[in-house]
Amino acid sequence: MAKDYYKILGVDKGASKEEIKKAYKRLAKKYHPDLNKESDSADKFKEINEAASVLGDEEKRKQYDMYGVDAFKYAGAGGSGAGFGGFDFSGFDFSDFGFDSFDFDSIFDTFFSGAFGGRTRRSPFTRARSTTGKDLAYDLAVSLEEAAKGVKKKIRVTKNYVCDECDGKGGTGIASCPDCDGGGVYRETRRTAFGLFQTSTTCRTCNGTGETIKHACKECEGTGRVRKTKTIEVDVPAGIMGGAKLRVAGEGEAGYRRARPGDLYLLIHVEPHELFERHGDNLVLEQNISFIQAVLGDKIKVPTIDGEASLKIPAGTQPGTILKMSGKGVKHLHGFGKGDQLVKINIEVPKKLSREQEKLLKEFEKSLKK
Repeated sequence: MAKDYYKILGVDKGASKEEIKKAYKRLAKKYHPDLNKESDSADKFKEINEAASVLGDEEKRKQYDMYGVDAFKYAGAGGSGAGFGGFDFSGFDFSDFGFDSFDFDSIFDTFFSGAFGGRTRRSPFTRARSTTGKDLAYDLAVSLEEAAKGVKKKIRVTKNYVCDECDGKGGTGIASCPDCDGGGVYRETRRTAFGLFQTSTTCRTCNGTGETIKHACKECEGTGRVRKTKTIEVDVPAGIMGGAKLRVAGEGEAGYRRARPGDLYLLIHVEPHELFERHGDNLVLEQNISFIQAVLGDKIKVPTIDGEASLKIPAGTQPGTILKMSGKGVKHLHGFGKGDQLVKINIEVPKKLSREQEKLLKEFEKSLKK
């Protein structure tokens, strides 16, 4: 009869990872052979771990839900128990270990990570990743004009650069590391209540490169990189917003012995402008006009991000009116065209009038009432 892992753990088929974890901890403690001396406790304990290792792994759980334990028949995991997930409880003496020393949270997390899946050889990509150069962050201030139109900026960066003396190799007489056999990883095997458990750490002898150097470069002391301050040029695209991050690939720290360099991230700060406020890709400008211009209308010159341009003031313009100047805003960062310039009209009221001006205004007011 096929095993029902959900029934073994006492959870519903739709149980969450947290529910499965709680059920596993409860049952594992109940049937642990150090506490439970019944003849079948070891078998039940093994069965609980078998169920948890499948239901605790999303991919295995999907396969189990679709095909049952047959999904693992040929993959070294499933109903047999022995050899399941890379460990075997058959014939294991649990009395060699103290129950209080076990961390069931850690063990269950190991099921999730797939650490019981057997040996894995470290690939060149993984090896290089351990020696990859660090990413760097740089705060870059630009003006509103530069943000609107785009600009090339020169910045000085202090970081680890590739050593020119050895071309980043670290020296001469390069050979495979004897401590890790060129794998860049040191492996240690420990015996636990769940069988042989293998851990992997970066080899300290070669720092994960898998290579040793007989004659280290005097300039970089074998690291393949030296610390310097240089000026580099970066492109700030038109339409960039304040607070945006720009990634400059390969301009971070140089990698250890020619490993992949990190990236440089520019955090953009757009400086305030004395005339314009930015709202998305639109620019807002406040423009003062006279009372006469508001009443009669006029054509005036106003500043834009690209220089002066003409703006028509319609007759009868009211205070607070917003006039749109199409295409006079900021270039769209992702796409064609530009935003608009919005001009908010403020009407200036004279603070002092001559007697003649007062007389004419009063006559004007009277004419409005007729």
